[in-house]
Amino acid sequence: MLFEVFLSTPAMEAVFSPAAVVQSMMDVEAALVRAQSKAGLMPSSAAQAIASLCRAELYDVPSLLAAAPAAGSLAMPTVQRLRETVALFDPSAAVYVHRNACAQDIVDTAMVLCTREALRIMDDDLQALCGHLLDLARRHEAVPMLGRTLMQPAQVISLRYKVMNWLMPLVRSAEALRGHAREALRLQLGGPVGTLESLGPEADRVSRLLADELGLPLADMCWHTQRDRWIRLATELGVMCGSLGKVAQDLALLAQPEVDEIVEAPTDGRGSCIALPHKHNPIAAQQALAATQRAPHRVAALLGCMSQAHERGLGQWPAELAEWSSLMGGAHGALIALRRGLASPDVRTANMRANVDAQLGLVASERLELLLTPRLGRQRTDATVQDLIQRVRQGQGSLHEMVRQSIDRREIPQSALQDRELIELFDVQAIAAWADSRVQTLLGEAGERLEALAAHPFQ
Repeated sequence: MLFEVFLSTPAMEAVFSPAAVVQSMMDVEAALVRAQSKAGLMPSSAAQAIASLCRAELYDVPSLLAAAPAAGSLAMPTVQRLRETVALFDPSAAVYVHRNACAQDIVDTAMVLCTREALRIMDDDLQALCGHLLDLARRHEAVPMLGRTLMQPAQVISLRYKVMNWLMPLVRSAEALRGHAREALRLQLGGPVGTLESLGPEADRVSRLLADELGLPLADMCWHTQRDRWIRLATELGVMCGSLGKVAQDLALLAQPEVDEIVEAPTDGRGSCIALPHKHNPIAAQQALAATQRAPHRVAALLGCMSQAHERGLGQWPAELAEWSSLMGGAHGALIALRRGLASPDVRTANMRANVDAQLGLVASERLELLLTPRLGRQRTDATVQDLIQRVRQGQGSLHEMVRQSIDRREIPQSALQDRELIELFDVQAIAAWADSRVQTLLGEAGERLEALAAHPFQ
């Protein structure tokens, strides 16, 4: 799908391409016969004959896809074509193709293999994005900027505080995705109803051998309709997409010319507009927002697929398969876009300070009220502060200047506000340093957690 590809990445398109999925199914079929051969359930020559033909390039993949809807599963035409091909070279081996497994075993395990590769790629890019954010936070100490609530300027924070607000959810997602992957990426082998009755006393041995062949852990039991671990992994991807969308939204807002605080570095003409040369569009933010926009719907659809009937469901399982790769593609699309956009952003700290100063000190009005209330009482303080704010809004000067005038005119007793307190009240550099201090420990912890992830690559 044209616009689906726009929201994904070449890497994810390759991992979940028809040829790649068919090859993963072939890998499962090859591992299945090798495992059963080692267990003495078929001749090794038959296993070798079958495994040698489990190569997707030998088959017409588009024709397999075309046959899948009528068969009810991509596994059925794939197995049939494999069996026919084996029969051409070794008729005696053909009887052993796909023995003791069901279609869902093959497809689920193939999707586990594809998802493992997809998550390995995603893990690298998520760590790289987190590294960009960590570096951004480390390089900017005590940089004042406006905190904004309800889309309006609020109080002063720091750039480091803002970036840590972006970073920490992504660090948690990097860790959580690994944990959910360890639980979800397991062998699926249950046969028609999950009991592996046809394997009899060899069921556990064959399962272990097959898991070893594929490098997958065993499940505690067949999970044909136990989709909880699988969907928890999807849900964490959805949570990560939400965090990525928040970063993208903030970057787009900070790049507005009226704000102009963080702008994507212009590379390869990205974001330029020929018709409107004064524009520089936040392309990375746009792509990330678009890619994450449908993640909640994907996750909701996957949750809806959990109500599978009895021991193997009907329509829910195919619907789940259809949603899965799109969720993975969108998640990676957002990651790649933000990784590119935050690799070397144009951070305009002077504009951050100018936007703070443009508020004429009103960002300190609450702090002023907190200082005066114990000394002047609630009623007098409220009236005094509101009068000062009104003067600022009338253009008489900044809040700092209005407070100083009120003290000089004895409207505010000199004993109510010391010179040192007045200076500290409007010291935005000190306020930014305070904001930094609130995340200083987290800054160190984030670095350590990312180092721990890098030291143990995704398996």
